[in-house]
Amino acid sequence: MSTLSACPSCGSTQVTTFYEVANVPVHSVLLMPSREEARRYPRGKIKLGFCALCGFIYNTLFDPKVHEYSAHCEETQGFSETFNSFSHKLATYLVERYDLHEKNILEIGCGKGEFLTLLCEMGHNRGIGFDPGYLSERISSPAQDRLTFIKDFYTEKYADYHADFICCKMTLEHIDRVADFVKIVQHSTKNYPETTIFFQLPDVTRILYDLAFWDVYYEHCSYFSPGSLARLFRQEQFDVLQLWRDYDDQYIMIEAKPAQGKNTTFPELERELGYLGEGVRNFTQNASQTLATWKNTIQDLHQKGKRTVLWGSGSKAVAFLTTLGIEEEIQYAVDINPHRHGTFLAGTGQAIVAPQFLQEYQPDTVIIMNPIYHAEIKRDLDSLGLNPTLMLV
Repeated sequence: MSTLSACPSCGSTQVTTFYEVANVPVHSVLLMPSREEARRYPRGKIKLGFCALCGFIYNTLFDPKVHEYSAHCEETQGFSETFNSFSHKLATYLVERYDLHEKNILEIGCGKGEFLTLLCEMGHNRGIGFDPGYLSERISSPAQDRLTFIKDFYTEKYADYHADFICCKMTLEHIDRVADFVKIVQHSTKNYPETTIFFQLPDVTRILYDLAFWDVYYEHCSYFSPGSLARLFRQEQFDVLQLWRDYDDQYIMIEAKPAQGKNTTFPELERELGYLGEGVRNFTQNASQTLATWKNTIQDLHQKGKRTVLWGSGSKAVAFLTTLGIEEEIQYAVDINPHRHGTFLAGTGQAIVAPQFLQEYQPDTVIIMNPIYHAEIKRDLDSLGLNPTLMLV
């Protein structure tokens, strides 16, 4: 196992560990064809470390060799109107801000290719995407002849691929050696000082203060705050142009260019090492009580004969159920992504069903795994003639 003792972001040894979880599935978005296979899926350990020097948080016990990113991963959020509205707004902003018209765009960790396709459609751009989980049958677009997808990880062997705009959304948190990875991106901009870099990833600050244990899972080996992310980019010779939160403050967004001394600072977001330290203490002291409260609530509903389902079958659901040790108390997880229907949650084995299944099942309680989808989910339940109690994590 690859134990990361020194901070993978800044190299400091001023690292303290503060949260441990054992026996968590090493993948949470792989399609599991049976309950038995889902429950037998390989497990790993999480032991979060906090770097007091740069604020980076990471799984000190992470082992990248256990991963099997492939076409069997089903991570897309592209079936949600809420998420698609956000993606369209973000793409519009980036195309307008950086005049992305007739440009070359490269996306690292492009998933099923939706966002890269959107950027290329909007600005008549040319795109190349890297992701081992890409599926060609998912994309049907007038920009198709301007899109190239490579079903592989983006590594140093691709650093000679140059672009006017490099995009990396919800990927850096899956990479353990984060400084090494950003170095590769920086190398790809050598002799291309006008290349713009855009990264999007989850904000650990919310996890720490909201006690969101369901957002700590094995694939996410790296956890950034806005400040720790900006410090990493500056360390690796980038000028930070913009730094902000979006999507109900769940995501950090950073825009950067190869360093030319045009750095912008964001004091309200970057001077947070003390605040992060307090967040770590908050999580250490109070996460166990949150775990106990949720477990007692679900077990109490089960003992009273109430039917409870989760809405959302992605990584949050897997982390929520496996950390709590919930199996028989909840039988189903609902998802609007049809490609997930008929499969099972890794670890605990709940069946993944379509919303329409609930008309037959008649749940008493629906636990919503991401509050940003509350209105969308409530509308779907109303259209099905259902009025269960809704609980938000």
